[in-house]
Parts: sequence; C-alpha cells; structure tokens
Amino acid sequence: MALDLTRPLAVDLFAGAGGLSLGLEQAGYEIAAAVEYDPIHAAVHEFNFPQGKTFCRDVSKITGDYIRENSEIGDREVHLVAGGPPCQGISMIGRRAIDDPRNALLKEFVRVVLELKPRYFLMENVAGLMVGKHRQLLDEVVEMFEASGNYDVVTPVKVLQAADYGSPQSRRRMILLGARKDVTLPVYPEATHTPRTIKGAIPQNPKLPLGPSVSDALGDLPDADDFEELLHDDNVQNVTYKRASEYAARLRGSKADPTDFSRGRPRIAGGLTSSARTVHTKKSIDRFAAAEPGTTETVSRFLRLHPDGICNTLRAGTASDRGAYTAPRPIHPTLPRVITVREAARLHGYPDWFRFHVTKWNGFREIGNSVPARLGRAVGASILAADDITPTKGSKSVRLGSTDLLYMTAGQAHEHFGLTERVIPQRDRKVG
Repeated sequence: MALDLTRPLAVDLFAGAGGLSLGLEQAGYEIAAAVEYDPIHAAVHEFNFPQGKTFCRDVSKITGDYIRENSEIGDREVHLVAGGPPCQGISMIGRRAIDDPRNALLKEFVRVVLELKPRYFLMENVAGLMVGKHRQLLDEVVEMFEASGNYDVVTPVKVLQAADYGSPQSRRRMILLGARKDVTLPVYPEATHTPRTIKGAIPQNPKLPLGPSVSDALGDLPDADDFEELLHDDNVQNVTYKRASEYAARLRGSKADPTDFSRGRPRIAGGLTSSARTVHTKKSIDRFAAAEPGTTETVSRFLRLHPDGICNTLRAGTASDRGAYTAPRPIHPTLPRVITVREAARLHGYPDWFRFHVTKWNGFREIGNSVPARLGRAVGASILAADDITPTKGSKSVRLGSTDLLYMTAGQAHEHFGLTERVIPQRDRKVG
C-alpha cells in the first residue's frame, strides 16, 4: 500500500489507534508515518492506516532522520507534525517542569518537530495544562519552540470543545498550533455547531446548526445483545440496521460527507464490528433500566445517556502498569447495559470501517485516549487553509490491513514489531 504523494504529508506522534490520524486524513492530509509506543495500539493503527508507516517505538528513542529514512517520506517536505505527548507530573518550584522525567515526552515532541522541520505543528493535550502549576509545562513548550528561532506559536493558546465541531460528546482539549517562520500562522477553527447538553436540553435560538445527539449516533445500530456470537468475538455478519440519521449515515458510508477528504475504505454494509457484549448481573440490569436518562446511576456511578443529549467525556482507564482499571462506561440511552466499543466509537466520530482491538478493555482505551475525529478534522482544515491549500480527496482507496492485527496478544504484537523487550506489562486478564 503506497502513499498518495499528491497530498500534504503528516506525521502523528503518540498516535494510539489513530483518532488524530483519522481527523487529519479527513481534513486532507496523507498520514505518512505514525509513532506509537504500545504494540497493541500500534497494530490497530497499522490495520486502519496501512498506506503509511507505523513505528512501534518510544518517541524519545526515534529521530526525525530515522522516520524519514524508514518511510516513504525520504527527503520530501513534511507539512505537519501532530501529537499528544503524555505528561503526568510537575517538578518542585525553582526547577523547569519540563525536565521532570514524567514530562520528558513533551520535550521529545519538540525535538522531533525541530528535526523533521515541518511547515506546521499541532500539539494536543488535556485542558488542565492551561491552569495552575501545569501551565508552567505549556509555557516551557512554547518557550522551546520560540527559542529554536525557526517557529512561531499561535497565541493565546486555546482549549477547544469537540461538541462545537459536530461531535455528540463533550470533550475539551488544549490545542497548541505553530508554524515555521517562512509560512503563514494558522488560526483556530470557528465553531461549526451548537452543542446539546448532557441532559438533553436543546439550546434556545442556536446561531449555528444543532449538533448531533446520542440517538443520532446510536439509533440505527442493532442491539449487540441480540447476537450470541458477540459473547465470543467482536463482530457478526448479516445484521439489520435501522434508519440512520445523517450523522450515522456518513459514518456508515451510505451518505457522502463533503468535508471528509480521507481515502476510501471498504464499507461493512451488513456487518457489525467492535461490538463484543458485556454480561451484566440481573441486579445491574434492573438498576440500569431504572436510571433516568441524563442522570448518574447511584451504585455504579455510570451516566445513563440521554437520547437527545450528548455523551460525557469518554475516558480511557489506566494502563497495565497502573492497575489496568476500566474507565466508567456510559449506560445506553434505551437499553439496560453499558455501551459497546462500536457505540463509543460512533460517539467519538469514528466511521464504521474503523476497527479496534477485539478486547473491550483495549478498544475502550483506544477510543478514550483519542481525539474526536471531527475536532481533529476542523483543526487540520484550518492549518491547510492557512497555507492556502485546497484539500483533495485521496484518489486511491485503501485496503485495510490483516484482521490478525486486531486479535494480537501483547506478546504477539511485540513479536510483530520485532521488539526484543516487553515495553507494556502483561495484563492479568486476557479478555476485557
């Protein structure tokens, strides 16, 4: 599978399963390379973006030259480097916070950008990076870019709400944008939609089109609990979908989206994927059924989604080395169960062709750690507009990777990428 070299090239660092990669491709970018540390997530990225090169590497141990030499980029210009480096700590007062080992990957993001010399960069992170002591981290990243003498940063830095761009989920992300000194600085994208509230209330006299609701995202999907196969696997064939909203039809690929410039992928017309069932006790089912939509169920503390509202922020839970805790999964708006991975993906803006790891634990982590596609698309489009580039749809469709990539255990994924040391601790449970 080859790149479409007529499109501007992007590199995604800390790529996860590819939420930001997806949004940027939809904006008109060609994802030439991606770097992801966790081999399970890297395998999923490789499945969904086989046209580019997925590196399963620690960003701190990879160079811009290595990325160029081991992908189709070569000596071509990189238009954008994007990514969301994790940061977990703040140093003691008097020290540079970015020198704290827990924040080192922020510095590595800056390094790789400077080595690749893209026209633009995009760093996304938690909204909390804007306030309190964490603001020091953000300020130091900006300072490093400006001190390089090669890049300007868009100020003031902003937090963007995904629901303002047509996502049926409330999710706020800090977005840092910058440009090489020889190109035009981008601007933050203007909101395109008026979001609904979590509890289903519709804003009065919205100035912009009303954003999609939970029922718009989920209403056409078959109930996973109707299929015994989904107790043992994450996909089933020959299912019947209900009438789709415009939002859902675009994710299914049955209606064209004029703002989506991604390369075509095979449609899964009669199949349901990423939908492994969760088995609940009768007590849980009764409690979930009794919970009012738009409220938190009192025992589990799970939100029962309101069909006319939007979803709360979908969380990733913790990694294996931090206890492997599962994040709370919202309760379906009309069914007495938690949502499936596919339903979470719909709320995040992933099209139905996009697949996740077969285990629910990894699938939810891949979604919860990612940027909603429509937010990534809006920011990517704004960057291309600043450079006076009119996006074009990829001329050649993409054949997805082998489904073996979605079923890999951690050990198999390590072996697939040729890793000699285990970088992600093994999890106690094999199925999540």
